[in-house]
Amino acid sequence: MGKFAHSFMHRWSKLFVPTLREAPADAEVASHKFLLRAGYIRQLGAGIYNYLFLGQRSLNKIIAIVRQEMDTIGQEFYLPGILPKEPWVESGRWTGMGDNMFRLKDRKGAELCLGMTHEEIMTTIARNELRSYKQLPQIWYQIQTKFRDEPRPKSGLLRVRQFTMKDSYSFDLDQAGLDKSFDLHDQVYRTIFRRCGLKFVAVEADSGSMGGSQSQEFMVYTDAGEDLIASCPACGYAANVEKATSRLEPVTEREPTANARKKIDTPGKAAIVDIAAYLNMSPANDIKCVAYMVLRGFGPGPMLANVGLGRTEPDWRPVAAFLRGDHSVNETKLLKTVYGRELRPMTEEELKKYLHGPAGYLGPVDLKPMKVVNPGSETPAFTDGEIIVVIDKSLEGRKNMVCGANELDKHYENVTPDVDFKWTLSADIRTVNEGELCPKPGCAGKLVVGKAVEIGHIFKLGYKYSQSMGARVLDPNGKEVTPIMGSYGIGIERILTSAIESSNDANGFWLPASIAPFQVVVTITNVADEALRATGEQIAAELESAGLDVLLDDRDERAGVKFKDADLVGIPYRINVGKKAASGQVELVTRATASSTDLAIANVTAALKHQIAEEQLLATSS
Repeated sequence: MGKFAHSFMHRWSKLFVPTLREAPADAEVASHKFLLRAGYIRQLGAGIYNYLFLGQRSLNKIIAIVRQEMDTIGQEFYLPGILPKEPWVESGRWTGMGDNMFRLKDRKGAELCLGMTHEEIMTTIARNELRSYKQLPQIWYQIQTKFRDEPRPKSGLLRVRQFTMKDSYSFDLDQAGLDKSFDLHDQVYRTIFRRCGLKFVAVEADSGSMGGSQSQEFMVYTDAGEDLIASCPACGYAANVEKATSRLEPVTEREPTANARKKIDTPGKAAIVDIAAYLNMSPANDIKCVAYMVLRGFGPGPMLANVGLGRTEPDWRPVAAFLRGDHSVNETKLLKTVYGRELRPMTEEELKKYLHGPAGYLGPVDLKPMKVVNPGSETPAFTDGEIIVVIDKSLEGRKNMVCGANELDKHYENVTPDVDFKWTLSADIRTVNEGELCPKPGCAGKLVVGKAVEIGHIFKLGYKYSQSMGARVLDPNGKEVTPIMGSYGIGIERILTSAIESSNDANGFWLPASIAPFQVVVTITNVADEALRATGEQIAAELESAGLDVLLDDRDERAGVKFKDADLVGIPYRINVGKKAASGQVELVTRATASSTDLAIANVTAALKHQIAEEQLLATSS
């Protein structure tokens, strides 16, 4: 070794970096392929991965950034990953989580689960320890392993059964306090994602099984994403399609063919495209029916208190959703509208029982809409033939429409909502389409829809958990009140995968210097050359002394092999120590741009530090 050797130098020749020429055939998305090829991960089972040396170094850097920023607003805890059943029963989520929860029993028969999230556990701490408004606000966070019995693990680390999450929880005295805690998380999350070098968008979102009101996701656009985001380039509006709305252009109504509703023969015209062609009309003039059974909850607990309190049987109710023929039902919106937990399509038998007709010819005329579905109300038993009828807002005010007659090969025309049929609820239950007008008042922009990966999510939970689990504090007047809560999550692995999805080419990928396993690799092109070896050792030692994270490629391999590996494994900068070293120069390669520049050896450290600082400044100011 040269005289400049550093005692803690990371030498490629001594490390376990099992690179692959080809990714396994089942690796579909870029991040999955390159995480495997670069030796970051190895699969152990479906949705279960070993993180190897390079992968763990990168994840540790992400965790360090998350911890540094979260420490500015919160206090770090560490809670168990194996959890007793009782807190989940109190919140109503023991049954609500369904098959997504890993469940087990101990040797004494006590029921337990593996933690998917920790709202219940944090609330038990608050319930037992917080007594006065003087102890509020509180923000508690942890960085912890989570478990989800994912039915279809895929896309490498994007859809797994074990993952790492930063989850935090806020407890405040009132809504104003919650608003502040929410805003603090919003600001910290933006700082975290910028420091990790990600280009992200914050979007309005649905709260899902967490419950609560305001919900915001942080997303990175990528074709590997499973979420769809609708956004407006003109004003910056962005929302998950589960939540997104839009403004619709006016529809030209059909001319009436008679003075009233009229049943017509439509043989073999079950599909909307067929009936539209048959009647020479736009699908926007057709009323589409999508029929479901909705699970309305059973057993005690606030999540299940929507209807039928005290029920011991699953409470499945029929729902008929009606909307324009050119629109699609948004099941997340529909589920919220009917205060449900789960939807499934009606069977053929159920269609006959509740709508009295076959698929393709279903319509709202002559249905008996149920009157009451809102939570907290006394929900009467269904009378014969009653059904929850939900129409999309876009049907209100329409006229002369076409719909199924609940009879094979029959339709109605000249149908006017509120004249020819009634409904239980009217709501926005459709999925927005690309090209529709932005919902923001005064904005003339049109929505674009793209795939994205969720990297973070912040919720205003409200009183969902604190109320049901009995958390109480005394307010300034000595009155016992319920603290209001927020919940906030970041997927650690998703930051890594999103960075790879955003920055790759045929040869590999490059990570931002802040989260790369090493910031720079010093590549000695010929280790048999003592002079080159000594120069490489010297440069690596000086870079490390300057605070940079350095990997020295001292392997006895051809230069081309080393360059290829360096391009593959995500390190953003490379110093090539080759023939020019004899004249005092080396080559600095920037992986992101595949560009190189010659530097005097004496200037390498300053030049590289400057380039990394510029990269970070650009990321944090964007």
